[in-house]
Amino acid sequence: MKTRLNRITTKTGDQGETGLADGSRISKTDVRIVAMGSLDELNCALGVLLAEPFFHHDMKAVKTILHTIQQHLFDIGSAIALPGHQVVNDETLAWLEEHVATYNAQLPPLTEFILPGGDRATALCHQARSICRRTERDMLTMQAEHPIDVINCQYLNRLSDLLFVFGRVLANHHNQQEQLWHNPPKSKKHGL
Repeated sequence: MKTRLNRITTKTGDQGETGLADGSRISKTDVRIVAMGSLDELNCALGVLLAEPFFHHDMKAVKTILHTIQQHLFDIGSAIALPGHQVVNDETLAWLEEHVATYNAQLPPLTEFILPGGDRATALCHQARSICRRTERDMLTMQAEHPIDVINCQYLNRLSDLLFVFGRVLANHHNQQEQLWHNPPKSKKHGL
């Protein structure tokens, strides 16, 4: 197996630059690095969610899906780090869409918007969904300057849908009543 990281402290980034996989050096504030940072943050959020103890006993199928998604997020990062490299494809997108449809079909229909919360796992899933939405925005900003295959942004769009559905699945699994947003009557003032 090839060694990827031999030395952790390299000091090569001390001047505010970092390297892409093709060897080029760019600013750490470059939109590509911002997008890669958001992908990393999303992957970390999924890791925190997966650390919830019940994933070791229940919901093993969801756990497997989330682990696969973590791999896909690295693949999307590689498409940024190595221009011209592409791993995520139509088959990957279809796989994600299939899970959205399958798990959503098991849930009661929505009558109103859902407030993030519930038990810890459900709240963490909603937090990951929110990070995913920001990551998608960062990818679209990057796309304007450094185009990569649009399927990477589409993947993130579908992933935020799946994380929303998983938030509902987790609430249902833990018998948590979803907190719905109550549209206030127009005659009432905020908070009164």
